[in-house]
Amino acid sequence: MSKYTQNEMIQPRNVEEEMKDSYLRYSMSVIISRALPDVRDGLKPSQRRILFAMKQLNLSPGGKHRKCAKICGDTSGDYHPHGEQVIYPTMVRMAQDWAMRYSLVDGQGNFGSIDGDPPAAMRYTEARLTSAAIQLMDDLEKDTVDMVPNYDETKKEPTVFPSKFPNLISNGSSGIAVGMATNIPPQNLNELIKATELLLENPTATVEDILKVMPGPDFPTGGIICGYRGIRDAYSTGRGKIILRGVIHTEENPDNPDRARLVVTEIPYNVNKSRLIEKIADLVNDKQLNGIADLRDESDKDGMRIVLELKRNEIPEVTINQLYKYTDLQTTFGCNMLALDKGLPRTMNMKQLIQAWIEHRIEVIRRRTRFELNKAEARAHILEGYLKAIAHLDDVVKIIRASDNRDQAKEALKERYEFSEKQANAVLDLRLYQLTGLEHDKINDEYQELLKKIEYLKAVLASEEMVKDIIREELAEIQKNHKEPRRTEIQAAEGEVNMEDLIADEQVIVTISEDDYIKRMPIDTFREQKRGGQGVTGLNLKRQDDALKGLYVVSTHDYLLIFTSLGRVYWMKAWQVPEFGRAAKGRPLIQMLEDIRPEEKIATVLDVKNLTDEGYVFFATRQGTIKKCRLDEFSNPRRKGVWALDLAEGDQLVSARFATPGDQVMLFTYKGMAVRFDEDQARPMGRQARGVKGVTLKDNDDYVVNAEVVTPEDTVLVVCENGFGKRSRVEDFRQTKRGGVGVKSIITSERNGNVVSALQVNDEDGLVMISQKGQTVRTPVRDLRILGRATQGVKLVNLKEDDHLIAVEKIKHDEDKDSEPTVEGASAEVLDEAKPEE
Repeated sequence: MSKYTQNEMIQPRNVEEEMKDSYLRYSMSVIISRALPDVRDGLKPSQRRILFAMKQLNLSPGGKHRKCAKICGDTSGDYHPHGEQVIYPTMVRMAQDWAMRYSLVDGQGNFGSIDGDPPAAMRYTEARLTSAAIQLMDDLEKDTVDMVPNYDETKKEPTVFPSKFPNLISNGSSGIAVGMATNIPPQNLNELIKATELLLENPTATVEDILKVMPGPDFPTGGIICGYRGIRDAYSTGRGKIILRGVIHTEENPDNPDRARLVVTEIPYNVNKSRLIEKIADLVNDKQLNGIADLRDESDKDGMRIVLELKRNEIPEVTINQLYKYTDLQTTFGCNMLALDKGLPRTMNMKQLIQAWIEHRIEVIRRRTRFELNKAEARAHILEGYLKAIAHLDDVVKIIRASDNRDQAKEALKERYEFSEKQANAVLDLRLYQLTGLEHDKINDEYQELLKKIEYLKAVLASEEMVKDIIREELAEIQKNHKEPRRTEIQAAEGEVNMEDLIADEQVIVTISEDDYIKRMPIDTFREQKRGGQGVTGLNLKRQDDALKGLYVVSTHDYLLIFTSLGRVYWMKAWQVPEFGRAAKGRPLIQMLEDIRPEEKIATVLDVKNLTDEGYVFFATRQGTIKKCRLDEFSNPRRKGVWALDLAEGDQLVSARFATPGDQVMLFTYKGMAVRFDEDQARPMGRQARGVKGVTLKDNDDYVVNAEVVTPEDTVLVVCENGFGKRSRVEDFRQTKRGGVGVKSIITSERNGNVVSALQVNDEDGLVMISQKGQTVRTPVRDLRILGRATQGVKLVNLKEDDHLIAVEKIKHDEDKDSEPTVEGASAEVLDEAKPEE
């Protein structure tokens, strides 16, 4: 049994809590101290410590190389106590010109190859710093960054480098932390400097402006970037997928004109050349690449050259496409621009990355200027003492000679001429030759120059614009030495066009279930039937308690404004709704709409052709409130949606319609009432407004089911839950002011049930009706005779027992398609009319 001393204490702790706390500490340590780069200098701690150790060893670009074992040993012993076997691979990567766009270490010896060959042992290789690394550490001695004690508090190390250029963006970075990873592509430094100067000149410049001067990544291995969409996504959001291809060209075979050869001169970034060649050979042996007769690697110190001899009369383009499809000659670089910003991991877009570096550089220059100002003022203070002493030279010499010792002389000088402690010491340290007239002139000239310098340094500290001018000058100096053209070519993706251009503009059916599953179906999924038909199953509901709540007939090119129960609106193109068969349930909208809350449900959907059209969005709520907003209030789509209206407690949105000046609006209620008024009865309001009263509901259990935008010449179809409906003229409904009770739109008898919806229709339109159990019927409007306002109507659909209609939608007439639809089914008689009710 173990024995413990009196001073030791054992604290019992819950294993679960200990594991949680320990893992959290470990995770933060990996994120902050190991895997993620700092946005200011683009370096991870291990890289920074290696470069700092090399600077301490004076391994400048013009000096001698030193053994890597010495460098790794000093780094491990002084700054990074994680073992040389961890440090050496990090240093090797900083020396590989196929891994780093701008190498920070100049290696001598075997530092590996693009074929994946390992480097020689550290005792054989040597290294020194490159000019790029020196520029990262320039002015380190001028108090430009914070210095902290190393792990054993025997030395100081920098928390970050001054970084004269945006290293994180120019060299990129990759790393896997705990629960997060970073993968930042490198950029051409010449283009990056232009983008930085753009933001220095105009901080409000957009990502699109940056793209004009810095069109995309520039990988050290070259290659071709296919398409601009991935670049734009990465630059705008910090995340994106860039398709990268190797460079392949065709050469004639001088020995056999019938056989062409393909030559690969550049491969995608991070692709191992040897494995690529092995993969191609395997595909040839497996008969997946049938057009290749021979394969060889002719790469040398002058560059890469992989030769593929084609078979006789083989078409080169076919083999090239197969190589891109089946091998790593085409890869995807997944951008995730995650870096440490002020000590915290943050995903940043390109503008934010550049701005973070600019902010860091402004701080560095201010600290450097303060350091130089303090130094200049201290020197000027000493020179003032010299000049005062020379002006009273004979008396000063007399005082010194009359003093018994240095301290007595110093005190006498301070008392007689009001010298400071530093000035008195400096005067006592003067040598005799410095008292000559020539030296007096030199001291005076130096003093005048220092006064000008102090004035300039103070002006810099007082003006951010002067600081930015200094950054521009430093960048211009760096740019002179880095005018290397970009290596990676950017091409429009083959056949790259707007996705919408590839999709036919046609009407489709969009359905939404009570559980907010959405899907799109072609309109031809359902054949037209005469009224009274049974239709087909339109949806397979996975859960017994799920049901349909919305059906919309829209054009594939329309915008869908999706309004939620909390009053927010999201944007989506109709073609972006996933297409499923009629028996499928669809996809959960929660997977498609960002930041939607668990309690938030879809209330209604409005389709519009153009978000900038003149007109209004007319809202109606369940409790009879209406509101009118200009359509262009919703013309700036946002991924997380925007607020469309403010709902009263217990109320919910039931309808959103597009209206233009001069239109009329009709509100239809569950109990069969309808009110009709001019749209200008509601004034335009902002998105945050609640609205005004649109209809007075007499019964407590009555509520608004729909709003329709109409004209007096139109007809409206009112549909009840038991499958009955009636088509009437709009002018049969008395026009009133908003807020009235209205008139009967249909008799809500036991046979009919209550009102489900009402639509403005004409003879050329069609109808799609769907029941709670998914039964779907499509029928032409022309089969519905126009009846009086307060009648019971006719049977529209033959529903099964215990089922009822939940949605009706209009299929607009397409003038380009006048072919007669297939019509089948039986007719039905008009049922008895009743007297109108006011």
